[in-house]
Amino acid sequence: MKILVVGTGAREHAICQALHEEADLYSIMSNQNPGIARISQFKIGSEMDIESVKKHALNIGVEMAVIGPEAPLEHGIVDTLQEAGIPCVGPTRQAARIETDKAFMRDLFVQHKIPGSIAYGVFDNVKDAGEFIDDFREDVVVKPVGLTGGKGVKIVGEHLKDSEDAKSYVKEIIDNKIGGHASVVIEERLVGEEFTVQALVDGNNLVPMPAVQDHPHAYEGDQGPITGGMGSYSEKDGLLPFLDQKNYDASVKVMQETINAVKKEVGPYKGVLYGQFMLCQDGPRLVEYNARFGDPEAMNVLPLLETSMIELCQGVIDGNLKKAEFRSQATVCKYLVPNGYPESGKAGQPIQVNEEKIESEGGMVFYAAVNQKDEKILTTGSRALAVVTAADSIQDAEERCERATKYVYGDLYHRSDVGTNKLIEKRISHMKEIRES
Repeated sequence: MKILVVGTGAREHAICQALHEEADLYSIMSNQNPGIARISQFKIGSEMDIESVKKHALNIGVEMAVIGPEAPLEHGIVDTLQEAGIPCVGPTRQAARIETDKAFMRDLFVQHKIPGSIAYGVFDNVKDAGEFIDDFREDVVVKPVGLTGGKGVKIVGEHLKDSEDAKSYVKEIIDNKIGGHASVVIEERLVGEEFTVQALVDGNNLVPMPAVQDHPHAYEGDQGPITGGMGSYSEKDGLLPFLDQKNYDASVKVMQETINAVKKEVGPYKGVLYGQFMLCQDGPRLVEYNARFGDPEAMNVLPLLETSMIELCQGVIDGNLKKAEFRSQATVCKYLVPNGYPESGKAGQPIQVNEEKIESEGGMVFYAAVNQKDEKILTTGSRALAVVTAADSIQDAEERCERATKYVYGDLYHRSDVGTNKLIEKRISHMKEIRES
């Protein structure tokens, strides 16, 4: 089967890796990803030039397109390709609003009474905002509606002493139009541990995948700015050390009710749905959705897939998706990024990767924001590549992964603490404190 994968990064490399042995694989990518290039017939071009993507797909005669990133989904690539007779694994523009329009997503939860939502309100006067804070009777997060360079968010218990302090800050925002608007967003403060569940969706049914925990902070010990993700891990039973079956199932139920609601509002959701949850004292709460695989989370689950990826993709398209089987192993993924990332990662720096040595540690390489030129692999300033290992325990996978990172050479760094016992024990202890509080 001729399959076109749209996208350039490590997520798309993982998708291609899962497909290539069964498919006549084609790809469109903005840079030459060396991992994708060697297992596909590729074209360099913008994923956002949707008309060119359509023309290329028609010229090739592809029988299916798999859309990796969110930006072309927002701009209707699935609608365009499907109108041209090319079936897609990816939601339509309207269905993708589950990621691209946060108000649409939150309204779905309210209108369809989906569990796991975050309580919130938007206000343009001090009186109503104050009443909301008083009635809520729990700690809140106060945000200007407009952009403030990340400096406008204040949390009761951290930046604000109590509810009265929160009301004073609300008045300050509205009176001074902080962020450019005389309005404020007040949200429930979530306390817990974040985790991700990814699922394939055929419009009615979803097939969930093993849970994964990402590490978004740039530096070790969960310090520094938030990034696209510095690494992730999964457990062999499909759960996580702090996440039990009951709460995993509750998260899947939220996702199922969401796709039911999307179908009623804008039509069937077909593709990948990524649910980012916070496990709180009262169970999982939805932080946000993505309308595609996670990056790095795709690299934890797709290498474990034992069911045919083509069969699953065809099930998404045909609306008869069946259960997926995953190998019972733990995984650890560590991203190597240019020094200075995320503020000032240098582009155009050469890196060398000894894939044979990495494979000898049981590792896999997924190339991300790099460009291959004249047999050289160059950084582009963002996350360069991920090393992933699978083993019978998280500890074993982490130790193998850490050893494997030593075979990547260049001006790069990574979080060596991702998947370590110390960091996982911190997560377990945190959840225990929350449950007992």
